[in-house]
Amino acid sequence: MSVIERIEAIEGPALSVEFFPPKTDKGEQQLRRAVEQLRSIDLAFISVTYGAGGSTRDRTRDLVVELEASESYPAMAHLTCIGHTKDELVELLEDYDRNGVHNILALAGDPPADGSPASGDFTYASELVELVRRQGDHFTVAVAAHPELHPRSPDRASDRRHLAEKLSMSDLGVTQFFFDADDYFRMVDDLSELGCDTPVHPGVMPMTNPTGVRRMAAMSGATFPEDLADKVEAAVESDRHAIVVDAAVALSQRLLDGGAPGLHLYGLNRAEVLLSMVEQLELGLDSPA
Repeated sequence: MSVIERIEAIEGPALSVEFFPPKTDKGEQQLRRAVEQLRSIDLAFISVTYGAGGSTRDRTRDLVVELEASESYPAMAHLTCIGHTKDELVELLEDYDRNGVHNILALAGDPPADGSPASGDFTYASELVELVRRQGDHFTVAVAAHPELHPRSPDRASDRRHLAEKLSMSDLGVTQFFFDADDYFRMVDDLSELGCDTPVHPGVMPMTNPTGVRRMAAMSGATFPEDLADKVEAAVESDRHAIVVDAAVALSQRLLDGGAPGLHLYGLNRAEVLLSMVEQLELGLDSPA
């Protein structure tokens, strides 16, 4: 089943969860535990990230194929084009096709951290979308959106114009995480004014690890709520879970009340906070099994 078919089959807002390939045996055990715990939630799909320059190519591929084969939910593979040749990308897409993975999140990817010129045959995510489309219409293609503008965009007008063009080629948008619902709604309004109606699911990152989230926010250009981070870091261990969940639920509820078609949850390969969020939001509690 494609992600779009799955979303359409769900009553109410669609929930999805993002994982990343673990680097250690302990991390793999943690991920498997999270996947098992999340089987109680009726998710629309699960996605797996892709390291800069293809640094997690094999681990991403193996994890996506395994999750897709479990037949619990559709699995969506993140794929970046910077640092790859066209032939490398086609080879990976053909491999996904053979293994029943037909949902792709097409991303440009990050340029080299040392400032050197980016390699590869493509520069923009839209070029990767076109490549995936040429592999057959059985692929579902999602793209990323930045409510607070892409960190490399020169201005709002050009950012929204390029985003609308990219979304028009795609089936679905998924946003970078953010902490102010107004940023998401302003983006949706900007896209609507440009005639773009492709659904865009907002990404919600619980403040489970303030240090890690602060680092990721700096990389993505997202505004970081230092007041919330301070509150989480100052709390005793027994109170942290409730603080993190309450903040994430408040943002999620405002997004849903404002008409967001679903939520894309960044769980950092842990399930405890996500399960508490879903319970409070009263969403997706019926298992697909």
